[in-house]
Amino acid sequence: MPSQILPVTHHHRGTEAAAMLIKAEIERDDPTTSLLISSEYEDVEKAITSIKPVLSRTSSYNNNNITSPNDSPGLGNCYQQRRRRSASDNSLSSLSGSNGSGAASSAGGSRRHSFSKDVGRAAAETFLVTRLSFKLLRYLGVGYRWIVRFLALGCYSLLLLPGFIQVGCHYFFSSQVRRGIVYGDQPRNRLDLYFPKSSDGPKPVVAFITGGAWIIGYKAWGSLLGQQLSERDIIVACIDYRNFPQGTIKDMVKDASQGISFVCNNISEYGGDPDRIYLMGQSAGAHIAACTLLEQAIKETGEGESTTWSVSQIRAYFGLSGG
Repeated sequence: MPSQILPVTHHHRGTEAAAMLIKAEIERDDPTTSLLISSEYEDVEKAITSIKPVLSRTSSYNNNNITSPNDSPGLGNCYQQRRRRSASDNSLSSLSGSNGSGAASSAGGSRRHSFSKDVGRAAAETFLVTRLSFKLLRYLGVGYRWIVRFLALGCYSLLLLPGFIQVGCHYFFSSQVRRGIVYGDQPRNRLDLYFPKSSDGPKPVVAFITGGAWIIGYKAWGSLLGQQLSERDIIVACIDYRNFPQGTIKDMVKDASQGISFVCNNISEYGGDPDRIYLMGQSAGAHIAACTLLEQAIKETGEGESTTWSVSQIRAYFGLSGG
């Protein structure tokens, strides 16, 4: 392919044409001078035709550059190495892209596989535990009749659940309930007060000690009783106390005595009548309330015993399922 910069092929034809044009112009202007300058013209023509281009090898250089790699071993090797390098780079880039997408897909697949595997293992273990439980019940002599009764009890508990929710909402959100009033220096020395809607005149007071087998007693267990009695214009004080193993029976009796003392000495500030105070206990709470009355009576008969309340301030005692 000829050079795009300076075409240098067929230079003799261009120089001959230029010489002929110069000769024609001279003869046209002055024919007499043609003979005089014929020798000079020949010299000029020879000089023009003898001129060689400066870039005479441009076309050959370009042609050599576009020759196939097989013509020159050194250039062929370089060309082949360049092609191999570019091909390897392309293959590495495509391989890295495919590896990235493949790794992402494989990671997602492994996660799904592990999740399904965990679910399957949990289901298998649950089935195994249930099967072993039924075998154990059969070995212990517990038949399907007891299992049916247990399921019936669970259904009965579900039926009672709306009532529990209603009582819980009243206990935590009602403005007629004052929770966590401190009456002593121990961690469980708290009581809850349930007030009637009307506040006209002093109200009768019930000091209630909840049960719980001396282990799980808590003041919130009396929330339903407090709600029902407060609707009948009675103030209810549910007294909390330390349970086992936080304390012994002696500690429980001491906490109950302090709670009753607080009610007797401070209930007038909450709208209660100190002359109409009734003591009530349920189950283990009834036992603790009875022991508290006996211990207080013993203190009152003894000499040198200091008391903060008197048994005579209690109008009556009620023991429910205990005491």
